[in-house]
Amino acid sequence: MKFYILTLFPEMIEGVLNTSILGRAKNAGCISFEAINIRDYTLDKHKKVDDYPYGGGAGMVMQAQPIYDAYQAVCTKAGHHVKCIYLTPQGQLFTQPAAKTLALEEDICLLCGHYEGIDERVLEEIVDEYYSIGDYVLTGGELPSLVMIDAISRMVPGVLTNSDSGEDESLENNLLEYPQYSRPETWNGRQVPPILLSGDHAKVDAWRHEQSIIRTKERRPDLYAKFLENDC
Repeated sequence: MKFYILTLFPEMIEGVLNTSILGRAKNAGCISFEAINIRDYTLDKHKKVDDYPYGGGAGMVMQAQPIYDAYQAVCTKAGHHVKCIYLTPQGQLFTQPAAKTLALEEDICLLCGHYEGIDERVLEEIVDEYYSIGDYVLTGGELPSLVMIDAISRMVPGVLTNSDSGEDESLENNLLEYPQYSRPETWNGRQVPPILLSGDHAKVDAWRHEQSIIRTKERRPDLYAKFLENDC
């Protein structure tokens, strides 16, 4: 799977994606990334990519032409239409099910906005889906794009070394993950729950499931309600 990121700040993208699990997955050929500088496609000799908004108002708006040409270059390189996603607070909420669905794509192009936004005409021309990572406003789309890439990549076969680690964790089946413990057995006066030391895998699984339900009910009653609906 390949991610194309249309951005004004490719260095923000590259520094993160070349480290840790994603970096290893890239080196192994499971996924690949390409940060594309939108400024490389402007026709302005000063590399300008924004201008004042029609109708007045504060701030600047990213222009259509550089973004459109950058996206067309992506499709030409890929040899087919690449799904384009615009990161915006106006989009649908990005969720774990959405990450699983998007992981089935061959390629994804993530468009990172800045300033007061992007000329609506190019959004209408190239964007397939709009996503938001939460109800708050950030200075640009780079951080949301990195969040989405991380979540989607984990669903791609071969990215995680432990085949179970992508399934038995928070948000699977609308439950939060159970508490985790490691050595030492006693730390700061706190003991590891005895059931985890029993060696009885069936009882451990049952305890973990129970803890997931308790934790979800306490911390995310919205998810707990969905869990009850699906469990009926």
